[in-house]
Amino acid sequence: MASENMRYGMLGEDQSSSEEKLSKYLGEVTWEYLKEHYEKGTLFFVDPELKLEEVGAELVADHKKQIEAWLKSAHLVKIEELHAAQWEGTEQDFIALVVSPFVLCRPCS
Repeated sequence: MASENMRYGMLGEDQSSSEEKLSKYLGEVTWEYLKEHYEKGTLFFVDPELKLEEVGAELVADHKKQIEAWLKSAHLVKIEELHAAQWEGTEQDFIALVVSPFVLCRPCS
């Protein structure tokens, strides 16, 4: 089930800072919530060394070189079947950030 604090859609035209806008799309969720995004191919794991909001901001700004660098270094990883199988049927919670059409996540510690 999704957190009530998470909302879908792009950041919009309000006067909030980018960080404030991104925080509206950040929340704690279960694997069941994320599973649909995995099945669509839009779910990415973010290494704990990076802030979800930082990666989200780079996606919004379309900074391809930085995103490619994170993908190459495995700081940003597209969730694959191996990960999904590991989390299926568990009660693992995740912190997730929606940056439509993508969802960034990492397991809660």
